[in-house]
Amino acid sequence: MTVSFKRIRPGAVLPAYAHPDDAGMDLSSAEDAVVPAGGRALVHTGLVMCLPPHYEAQVRPRSGLALKRGVTVLNSPGTIDAGYRGEVGVILANFGEDDFVVKVGDRIAQLVVASVAAAEIVETVDVDETGRGSGGFGSTGV
Repeated sequence: MTVSFKRIRPGAVLPAYAHPDDAGMDLSSAEDAVVPAGGRALVHTGLVMCLPPHYEAQVRPRSGLALKRGVTVLNSPGTIDAGYRGEVGVILANFGEDDFVVKVGDRIAQLVVASVAAAEIVETVDVDETGRGSGGFGSTGV
């Protein structure tokens, strides 16, 4: 499968896998930005992505940023649909105590491409019984 990207800002970096078996590609910033302590910011990648039909891209946090700086992707995973042709942006949230400074080229998130099954939606009046039933939100313990 091929995923095409168009660079629309100077300094935009194409996503890349750090290792051959990685699930996620590194996404980099195409702008200098500051994510204030306790705040959030939209950071632009300078990329427009062309996904094939029946695929999505998920924007996910980088574990090192989360652990070391308290920075994560706020709407994780952020979904990019196959038909979207705008600039890829990353909503970063900073739960750390210090402002997080982003420079052009910094790796800020991961991008995972996955296939999507289209569901056929039907309405029903009967719901089958399962062992779990309606238990949720911690029903199996903390």
